[in-house]
Amino acid sequence: MHPSHLILEACQSQWPASANDAGGLVVVERERVVALDAPARAQGVALGMRRAGVLALAPNVQIRDRDALREEALVLALAYALLQFTPAVVIEAESVVLMEVSASLRLFGGVHALRARVRALVASFGLTGAVSLATTGAAAWVLARGLRGGVALKGPALQRALARTPVVVAPPAREFSQWFEELGCFTLADLQRLPRAGLKKRCGTALLDWLDQVTGAAPVAYEWLAMPPTFDSRIELPDRVERADALMFAARRLILQMTGWLAAQQLDVAGFTLTLEHERGREAITPTQIDIALGAPTRFEEHLVRLVKERLANTTLVAPAIALRLHADRVQSAAAPSESLFPEPGGTPQDHARLIELLSARLGAENVIAPAPVADHRPEVAARWLPLRDAPRKVSPCFRCK
Repeated sequence: MHPSHLILEACQSQWPASANDAGGLVVVERERVVALDAPARAQGVALGMRRAGVLALAPNVQIRDRDALREEALVLALAYALLQFTPAVVIEAESVVLMEVSASLRLFGGVHALRARVRALVASFGLTGAVSLATTGAAAWVLARGLRGGVALKGPALQRALARTPVVVAPPAREFSQWFEELGCFTLADLQRLPRAGLKKRCGTALLDWLDQVTGAAPVAYEWLAMPPTFDSRIELPDRVERADALMFAARRLILQMTGWLAAQQLDVAGFTLTLEHERGREAITPTQIDIALGAPTRFEEHLVRLVKERLANTTLVAPAIALRLHADRVQSAAAPSESLFPEPGGTPQDHARLIELLSARLGAENVIAPAPVADHRPEVAARWLPLRDAPRKVSPCFRCK
């Protein structure tokens, strides 16, 4: 997976969309344009143009300096989220994220279903990703980097892809690009047809080794992404946010990272803390902490997102929020899947616990009550109901809402 517009989208995520509606957005590095959006391009701005030239053509355009650190943070966060599909994830050159998914294809419904899920996850981070699949990691890198995606799981498909890939995509070939152009060698397929002895003498062994890795003739050893022992991640917001429910986009990104970390560690989360950091003024404002305890530990994104959404909808900010932090403070080993042949009627105990969690988040914990009967001959005394958090654990699974 290659985030093809990472430079631009990393800056777009820092600023409100309304700031870029009028004249577009331009990203510069060393006073030259390295990325731009469609509105800026429509006004005549082009790659490589100097800052002064951009302002002369489009005075209303927004110009931002490239933020390489934010780009690295975005790619790392995305790599953590992709761990939910496979524990073998690595960040390669030019921000390409590679995954070994041969053991995951059947679990996620095949090549096309897995590719669609990866695309949806990348889009949830506000990025445009070129998602490709190939028999080798280097070949997948070529498809994502050179052809903006594709599937090449057989030899003929890979050869057709190499026939369309410019030779300058190969990092070892870029310093010899002019020489290859003079030879009439424009694609990687043309490069493969050149004599290996001559290539080795002119370009060294790095280019031949890279070609062998692409075709699978030579193996590649990857250093897979190492997981931290605990999950604690933070996101700075693009602007001051005054409503808690508007924080859901950033909170979902943190949840995706946490679910990837949980899947890689074979853990379930039983409770986590979402901290809302506020704008600093003359006096420090204590961050707002939202403690979320789960009745049934899980690592599934859908339930966690729904739970956080309900809690944010019922939260009132004491001051505008400027950052979010998520800390998984209660985790445990993942439970084995049920081995029963037939599903339990009325849902599993985990389903029941998730329903209660959702109702507690939506209605308030004090409004979800459970039976706590006492030994008394008077029905009005024996029928006692207490808030769920205060009720005895060994009670009937029935409950009611006030």
